[in-house]
Amino acid sequence: MEKKVFQLLLQAVIVFSAVACCNKSEVVNGRWSLSYDEQTVAVDVCQDGQVLANDLYVAYRYGDRLVTSRDYSQQSFSQKEVNDVFGSGIHYAIVYKHDSLPTLTQSFYIYPNRDYILSDFTLQGDDEVASNYMSVINIDTFPAVIEPSEHNRALFVPFDNDCWIRYASHTPGFDSLTSYEVTALFNNNSRRGIIVGSVEHDNWKTAINVTCDTLNNHFATLQCYGGVADSLTRDSKPHGALRGNSIKSPKVLFGLFADWRDGMDAYGEANALIAPPKAWNKAVPFGWNSWGALQFDLTYQKAIEVSDFYRDHLQCNNFHNADTLVYTGLDSGWNSFTEEQLRAFVERCKANGQVAGIYWTPFVHWGRNPNQYIEHGEGYQFKDVYLYANGKHQTLDGGRAIDPTHPAIEATMKYFSDLFRRLGYEYVKLDFMTHGAMEADSWYRPEIQTGIQAYNYGLQLIEKYFGDMYINFSISPAFPAQYAQSRRIACDAWNKIKDTEYTLNALSYGWGLDKPYQFNDPDHIVLRNATEGENRARVTSGVITGIFICGDDFSNGGEQVDKERAKKFLTNPDVIGIANGISFRPVEGNGERSENIFVRIENDSTAYLAIFNYTQDTLNTTIDMQRIGLDSNAQYSLRELWSGFESEASAAFDVVVPAADVALYRISKQ
Repeated sequence: MEKKVFQLLLQAVIVFSAVACCNKSEVVNGRWSLSYDEQTVAVDVCQDGQVLANDLYVAYRYGDRLVTSRDYSQQSFSQKEVNDVFGSGIHYAIVYKHDSLPTLTQSFYIYPNRDYILSDFTLQGDDEVASNYMSVINIDTFPAVIEPSEHNRALFVPFDNDCWIRYASHTPGFDSLTSYEVTALFNNNSRRGIIVGSVEHDNWKTAINVTCDTLNNHFATLQCYGGVADSLTRDSKPHGALRGNSIKSPKVLFGLFADWRDGMDAYGEANALIAPPKAWNKAVPFGWNSWGALQFDLTYQKAIEVSDFYRDHLQCNNFHNADTLVYTGLDSGWNSFTEEQLRAFVERCKANGQVAGIYWTPFVHWGRNPNQYIEHGEGYQFKDVYLYANGKHQTLDGGRAIDPTHPAIEATMKYFSDLFRRLGYEYVKLDFMTHGAMEADSWYRPEIQTGIQAYNYGLQLIEKYFGDMYINFSISPAFPAQYAQSRRIACDAWNKIKDTEYTLNALSYGWGLDKPYQFNDPDHIVLRNATEGENRARVTSGVITGIFICGDDFSNGGEQVDKERAKKFLTNPDVIGIANGISFRPVEGNGERSENIFVRIENDSTAYLAIFNYTQDTLNTTIDMQRIGLDSNAQYSLRELWSGFESEASAAFDVVVPAADVALYRISKQ
């Protein structure tokens, strides 16, 4: 049967050229070509003349059936110009019709200057349509865009940052891999890679499933779908179904990049275009949080003494942000303070040139009595607000999940936001947010159909009641991101080299989250009971990640050695001066644990490089200037910022890092 080819009008002046893309004739315009094949009932996608997808189709669950676009007997086509946050481009649509199925409209959004396209699809019927699985990208035979190689990698990205979960860069020796929201399929040697992931997070939890040809070190199949619900999304029942006369899949980004790291940056930026980061016109927060060392030993007097220690020993000696402020935060345990003490703490912080912060968990009940009445909850009991799955309350991290859409929860939000604001708190750390995103039997508001819809509803209330404060998410899903200025990049981390390595596992593959958020959060930096090398490494992990919050006990009763370490390691102007909130990114992408070399290129003449040693043996390594992104023909001045040692190099230089330590360089072009 003759193949129908539809030209994508990407420019006002059209240039036609017949080329071969996998031995199939088609018309190319600009960088992208899409063609529909009547025989395979699928779409071929080429980028810069390279096959990105053969026979791409969509799939969805309809009752007990799995339906694909290939099951439809009638197709029609349309295209129109679009001008949106991504720029000027073309919306190319294929409408599939069948007598016994909903009308399916598959859409592609093509922008001539982008390294990716966007795609989604809708289902529409005369009666209600329902589905809890809508798969936008389905490729049954993966093209050789990424050539078979031992250097190939598939990236696992976790849904949230709970339970000490890790990112992982896998060699293609697995049968099947599921990544959440986004993945990268790349060759770490050439860095060439495909990025695919959801850029909408209103209705669906999205996953990408990749299978491998393990004999040939090659990727075999790919599906990107809305509707994942499993143990790693913290769910115990299937994803909720969208219902209505018209329902839509998540919008998905799909593209090929010369450097997979640029692709992950582009993915973060695409999310930020659709849902811009929560506004922040001040400098990156520096400060202290009580959970690092004090935890439930927090008292009013100790908090006051910590504030004074910062004033007397750190703020006057370089430890502050560009606004010359420090953010001093009370974590869990602040409710042991009286209201008068809470207000007095704020006043002391202000007098000391500090901003007072506080803590809350909006979507979790820590008690065990379902009949307990909710304080400030309009007469409701906790059993009225639990998120039930198969008739049972849901527990995670020892706390029971709460329905974000219930009016009792909105009432408690209003109470606590009014309290915090009245007392003068300007920064709030919101913890255990994942509880609010769990799938459930039902929600208080009947229009809510999925866990992410409920979570978005709750976050909109957070914005309503806490929106004038700096908001930091702690344990939470990565998306949606537009309701907080920062999010902890991983789970709890403390003082040892293993804590540094764990934090940097997330920076290795999640650094790009500083696009949809203002900043990443490396968790509190703790110095006590560690070697000086571990101190340098942990401080550096904070400096290169995002916000910079310390956590030692600097009260009068705290250990003097910890205070001396703070004076030594938190006041180095060269090191502290790097911490502007912009995350470094990895040089390599090889590991199932953490990368150890990170770079941030400031401009044509300056870069910063961090080399970590997570082992108990001395690390000897050679840094290739070209590999880290610099000109191998230029001459550079090097300054190791912890020691002050200076040297020069051109194409490469050798580095020796002691056991459980770090080297941090400023590299300046001569």
